[in-house]
Amino acid sequence: MADENTTGEGNQPEAVLAPETTPQDVTGVAAEPQQQQRRGRGGRSGGDRDRGGRGRRDDRRGRGGEDDNGEEFVEKLVHINRVSKTVKGGKRFGFAALVVVGDGKGRAGFGHGKAREVPEAISKATAAAKKAMVRVPLKEGRTLHHDGRGHFGAGKVTVRTAPAGTGIIAGGPMRAVFESLGVADVVTKSVGTSNPYNMIRATFAALTDQTSPKSVAQRRGKKVADLLRRGGASAEVAAADAEAIAE
Repeated sequence: MADENTTGEGNQPEAVLAPETTPQDVTGVAAEPQQQQRRGRGGRSGGDRDRGGRGRRDDRRGRGGEDDNGEEFVEKLVHINRVSKTVKGGKRFGFAALVVVGDGKGRAGFGHGKAREVPEAISKATAAAKKAMVRVPLKEGRTLHHDGRGHFGAGKVTVRTAPAGTGIIAGGPMRAVFESLGVADVVTKSVGTSNPYNMIRATFAALTDQTSPKSVAQRRGKKVADLLRRGGASAEVAAADAEAIAE
């Protein structure tokens, strides 16, 4: 009997230790399928896929940024306005920015953007302006080739070529356009609305109508000197002026 009790008492510790070891093994085995299920449902594996996708998009944006960094742009903030949107819970306030961008060498564009914060609105407007840039031919790289008029809505603008030393005689949004465009001498006049959006659009309407003697000569199948001689200039003077015209 004593032997049986001793054997029973000796078996009790083994019976007690066995459940302590087995639950750890069971929990360890059970935890691995749960982690696998979580990964399969979009845990780590899904996050890796998302991060990989965002990385590819960031690479594309980086290449576009390198192209922009290769050129120096002149950015002018023309106007910023506080806007609001009425919703069920009240009003949501935001900001609208109007930006003019140019390279100072005959290219310029404008854009506007809206956002909840001012820096984000300006960045959106700048990106839109860079996508909508137009080229304007310049005379001697400092002024326009000829006079022009632009009209948009209630805004009417007049732009005129000017001799060297005149400067930019323009105010408000129009000055920002010519400074970013690289024009050094110009005389302008705005009649009608003072809305900066309409003034900018009217100014670009006048600039897009600008033509150079070189483009007119190519369209008509003639030489630039022949066109300049029709103004009464001599052949030598017309030839010299034709050589001086870059665009």
